[in-house]
Amino acid sequence: MKSKRRAKGLTAGDVQETLDTLAGRLCTRSLQITRLCLERAIRHAEVRDLVGRNVAALVKAPAGRAGRPSKSLTLEQAQELLRAAGGSRLYAYVVLSVTTGLRTEELRALRWNEVDLDAGTVAVYRTVRATADTKTPKSRRVLSLPRLAVQALHEQLGRQAEDRLLAGALWQDHDLVFASAVGTPLDHHNVRREFRKITQAAGLGTDWVPREMRPTFVSLLSSNGTALEDIADLVGHKGTATTETVYR
Repeated sequence: MKSKRRAKGLTAGDVQETLDTLAGRLCTRSLQITRLCLERAIRHAEVRDLVGRNVAALVKAPAGRAGRPSKSLTLEQAQELLRAAGGSRLYAYVVLSVTTGLRTEELRALRWNEVDLDAGTVAVYRTVRATADTKTPKSRRVLSLPRLAVQALHEQLGRQAEDRLLAGALWQDHDLVFASAVGTPLDHHNVRREFRKITQAAGLGTDWVPREMRPTFVSLLSSNGTALEDIADLVGHKGTATTETVYR
């Protein structure tokens, strides 16, 4: 397909050819999302009688590159990670990742008004997605926090109070639990870089990313005998299939 093509002149062959070309660079899920986005865009054109049919709905996304395989830390590795994270600005972030299984997109959107340190709970109501909503309705959940996480959040609250004083007029109050030194939302690239520094200090190398703490949480609970149904509830899965086949 040409780099620019009006929707009115677009054919199903154009769409299929483009998806087939992208299959060498994108994973299967990304190809499915790409096709779906195009289908939705053309649907708007259909409503306005700008096109005769939705050609994107006539094709199927091909299989793409294999995605990065899911992996998790062992208990000993997770303990080393937590020790290495001590003193880091990401300490509480890492603690919650390992001990609650929260998605990285949920952690970066977490606000203090959703945390109850007295009750030891955290409410997951939003993410950093474009819609700000959770991945699925089941993902909206309230979790009890382990003692380590409550302590880490108390320390995070104190750290932010110091940041606020140092930043002065530059401070931007977004009520975020995890924010920059001036209160602004964390960029996922910066989180990933800092996280890799921690994994390297823990002797784990740099081939780990924050999202792999979620399968770590699931695997540790599973190896400790926690029922699969309970784990699925904790991580916000609709059923146990994804929990078992992808995360455990």
